[in-house]
Amino acid sequence: KSSKREWKPLEDHSCTDVPWLLLFILFCVGMGFICGFSIATGAAARLLSGYDSYGNICGQKNVKVEGIINSGLDLTHKKYVFFLDPCNIDLVHQKIKSLALCVSACPRKELKTLADIQKFAETNGSTLCSYELQPSEYTTDPRAAKLCPKYPVPESAPIPFFHRCAPVNISCYAKFAEALITFVSDSSVLHRLISGVMTSKEIIMGLCLLSLVLSMILMVIIRYISRVLVWILTILVILGSLGGTGVLWWLYAKQRISASAVETQIAKDNLQALLIYAISATVFTVILFLIMLIMRKRVALTIALFHVAGKVFIHLPLLVFQPFWTFFVLILFWTYWITVLLFLGTTGSPVPNEEGFVEFRMVGPLKYMWWYHVVGLIWISEFILACQQMTVAGAVVTYYFTREKRNLPFTPILASVNRLVCYHLGTVAKGSFIITLVKIPRMILMYIHTQLKGKENACARCMLKACICCLWCLEKCLTYLNQNAYTATAINSTNFCTSAKDAFVILVENALRVAAINTVGDFMLFLGKVLIVCSTGLAGIMLLNYQRDYTIWVLPLIIVCLFAFLVAHCFLSIYEMVVDVLFLCFAIDTKYNDGSPGREFYMDKVLMEFVENSRKSMKEAGRGGGAEGRELKPM
Repeated sequence: KSSKREWKPLEDHSCTDVPWLLLFILFCVGMGFICGFSIATGAAARLLSGYDSYGNICGQKNVKVEGIINSGLDLTHKKYVFFLDPCNIDLVHQKIKSLALCVSACPRKELKTLADIQKFAETNGSTLCSYELQPSEYTTDPRAAKLCPKYPVPESAPIPFFHRCAPVNISCYAKFAEALITFVSDSSVLHRLISGVMTSKEIIMGLCLLSLVLSMILMVIIRYISRVLVWILTILVILGSLGGTGVLWWLYAKQRISASAVETQIAKDNLQALLIYAISATVFTVILFLIMLIMRKRVALTIALFHVAGKVFIHLPLLVFQPFWTFFVLILFWTYWITVLLFLGTTGSPVPNEEGFVEFRMVGPLKYMWWYHVVGLIWISEFILACQQMTVAGAVVTYYFTREKRNLPFTPILASVNRLVCYHLGTVAKGSFIITLVKIPRMILMYIHTQLKGKENACARCMLKACICCLWCLEKCLTYLNQNAYTATAINSTNFCTSAKDAFVILVENALRVAAINTVGDFMLFLGKVLIVCSTGLAGIMLLNYQRDYTIWVLPLIIVCLFAFLVAHCFLSIYEMVVDVLFLCFAIDTKYNDGSPGREFYMDKVLMEFVENSRKSMKEAGRGGGAEGRELKPM
């Protein structure tokens, strides 16, 4: 029934999946409760002001913790957290394993002896040793070796807004950096790399801006070079497959001649392996040629869709800036999420640890709040990305199904956002929740695989990887189906399940066309990304080459190329999204319209030419006629 139901593009709008919108709002209220709870329990003060190893919050009066010495102190004038051994880093738990104290000021110069530490305390009023030692006892009390900082005490400065004394020289973090960057063998290499980045920061910013400009230019001109890219792809595939197969057969023939003179088991094994490789390559080449033969006509549709997509960006220029808004909203949400996560890390009740110091831990059901917080990260992030997909789909659908382009809304993007907020937030919430349901088990399995690395047997490792791979494939398929479901919702204003079913039927009926678009189209966009990265990298090499005598420019070049690829991916993913929406609209248009009076096509002239050429070729092959042979009527 779904496939026969009449599609009525943009005729009416109604609210969809309202219960899912209410569920999403309730979930967001729960996220707000977690934030409020962590602030109410003092976690915000502990995070921003810092606290010492005895549970005292710096810069205020504190309440005594039962069973903990040095707790409940008045530290109103001691506003900074100072670590006695800031370079003692626990790489497993990612924390500093050192006694923490509240001090009045951070040491702004290196202190090499206990006498220097004592003089600093007498001069600045900032005691860097434990609270039970008086400054006059620093050089005489034998306990000073354990209760005073490890010297030399490095020069440090307070971190803005977080009141922690951090060493100015990052060399003591070289061990932590080496654990993250495995190719760094000593701290001097790390220093040179970082200095290279700082010296070249203006060039890096300029090259990042260049990649942004190149991406925007490519989105405009890609419709003119799409046919060339397809021919490049075809020639490369043909030459690569034929060349690889020919080389394998040549090596096999050469090896066979030489093996006849030397009869060894190794030579026989190599000869047999080459024969297998050559036969496999031949079978692959034949299958590839057959696929290209079958799909050659459908490649023309991909070229036409890319051409129309270029026109869409001309009529809807705000689509180019869609990645910026999405990225900006994601950054705001991720900042909020990380802040609340830090709050959760310092919330709870003070509990003595095995060393006799204080840690803040949540007990009872509240200790599972961070699970809820993690689910919120995935669901809300997917919700934001789904809102972008729905916004783009709504704008492109409006463009496609508006016969007179002069009658387009003044800002179709804002009109699409308005429809999304008024009618379809529930559909977006449901679609993003389905992706979350698949992503969470995959992340859990990845975590288990990481924790058991080297401990599990080969069978368990293989099963874990297979499950992770299957869930990843399922996630990608659902993401693609969700995007087409959003397009169907934008067209007919139906709920998520109905839209997904309708879109799935259309996609199955055009399976070969979908395959052509997703293979040829994706490779064309990949070539675009490679072009932007190579152009930016080449410009970077030419500019950074002038600093080769005093700067290591490998890391700046890597940063620039990664940023260029990220920017190109963000922009061209919007292009890919527009092509997918156009294809679904085109498939619906050709299914329910035939160009006759009263059933005129909505499609662009380029797509009309494609349909007309397809009908002529079918008619010449003896398969056309009747309704299929009618000439297309103008829009």
